[in-house]
Amino acid sequence: MNENPQKPPVNIEHERLNSLINSMADGVIAIDEEQKIAVYNGAALNILDINTAITDKQLSAVLTLTDPHTNQTIHIPTLIRNTKRQYSSRDYIITYKDNSTINVYISIAPVRLGYGVTGTRGHVILLRDITHEKSLEEERDEFISVVSHELRTPITISEGNISNALLIAQKGGDISKTTEALKLAHEQIVFLSDLVNDLSTLSRAEKEKLEVQVESINVYNLLSEFQKAYTPEAQAKGLQLKISPDANVELLNSSRMYVNEILQNFITNAIKYTQKGSVTISAKQINNAIEFIVQDTGIGISRNDQAKIFNKFFRSEDYRTRQNNGTGLGLYVTLKLARLIHAEISVNSELNKGSVFTIKIPNLKQSYH
Repeated sequence: MNENPQKPPVNIEHERLNSLINSMADGVIAIDEEQKIAVYNGAALNILDINTAITDKQLSAVLTLTDPHTNQTIHIPTLIRNTKRQYSSRDYIITYKDNSTINVYISIAPVRLGYGVTGTRGHVILLRDITHEKSLEEERDEFISVVSHELRTPITISEGNISNALLIAQKGGDISKTTEALKLAHEQIVFLSDLVNDLSTLSRAEKEKLEVQVESINVYNLLSEFQKAYTPEAQAKGLQLKISPDANVELLNSSRMYVNEILQNFITNAIKYTQKGSVTISAKQINNAIEFIVQDTGIGISRNDQAKIFNKFFRSEDYRTRQNNGTGLGLYVTLKLARLIHAEISVNSELNKGSVFTIKIPNLKQSYH
């Protein structure tokens, strides 16, 4: 038996190596001791946005890295020379000729030859486009920062008012002051509850784990239920809450839960931001869909804010909006739910003249994820 099989010819090993490198999703570049490119793969050309051969070119001639924190260009020859052991970074960007940029992960590893082995030394560079990952990281960090801020304020207010109530009660003070302090604390706890509920719904919606259970919804009955439920809140502000369903409006086949939540968000917002006048909920048949319209005579939304109202945690700088508690998640979650049932939302508003939100909800055929 031959216990020392012959090694494959050098050219076969070379082909295997090339095949392996070209099968990799990451960009691979091997350079010699003079930092000239010896081997590379197609993924490297894609990341570098080059469509010509780069063999024997200096690495610094095809790769330009920038530190986005300092806006300084990295001197590639120095970076390579100083790399004595494996080095990696996720903090660089590549800028293309059209000024677009990508975030890149770069790994640089020196080629080490075994004792007594002769051959070319150099480095192997791995490149990966991590623009999408960076974007998600930044969004996550911003999300955590905003949630922390949103939680801190009501917790601080609640703690302060409950401490005041305890102090007043211990000293046998005015019961009305105790009641007022507890009332303020309760309002903040309700706000926290709303925030937690919005975050829970948002989490499930973004993971697409919300199941759509389709059922037949009587549109006229639905609007009547809204009118009955929200008339006391509207009357408390001196507002009229009117419904106006078309006579020929048909049944809507969709998720009752999500249709309710979507419309409730628009109705409660309309009442919240309307100081006088009315809120009207309409419905009409549009081919194979029902178009709901929530119209108010409220403070309106500026053109600049209209482009942002569905953004996560957006709160207008308008002082009249700031007078009302809100998590800044309501409309963001509403848009997520609308997409789950393939609904379309549009807004038409003018400052001090009210707002009109139109929600077009199509008939769905069956339950789905």
